[in-house]
Amino acid sequence: MRWLLCAALVLAACDDPPKPAPEKAAPARHVEIVSAPGSSEEATAVIQREAAKAKTDGKSLLVYVGAPWCEPCQRFHQAAARGDLDQAFPELRLLEFDHDRDEARLERAGCISRLIPLFAKPDAQGRCSDVRMEGSIKGPGAVAEITPRLARLLATASP
Repeated sequence: MRWLLCAALVLAACDDPPKPAPEKAAPARHVEIVSAPGSSEEATAVIQREAAKAKTDGKSLLVYVGAPWCEPCQRFHQAAARGDLDQAFPELRLLEFDHDRDEARLERAGCISRLIPLFAKPDAQGRCSDVRMEGSIKGPGAVAEITPRLARLLATASP
């Protein structure tokens, strides 16, 4: 009889309490940087695909053209990667192209500028629109100089 009581206690102890249903994860609320593939695929196709994804995800997409030798580009990229810009731009997704690697396909997509970094709103054809900003200052003030200009760019109506 004692073993029956022990068995009942063991079985009762093995019952797991019901688990609550998993909560749906909230969408990411930070600046996202998506590197454009370094391939022969046309920039317009890459931009259109990423624009569709951004729309589905509730994000604003900007084409971002930088280069490893561009100091303001590097400072901005590092600030975004550290999360320094998350509060200012929680719904921003940047599609990043390398000016040197991607110059030919960027030119075909209308994404060439006189200065970099370039931030541009894409149009429906996957080209960089005239809603854009380019260039910045060198030095530690680069991100502070870019941030309000980028905010104004994002507030501008899309093409």
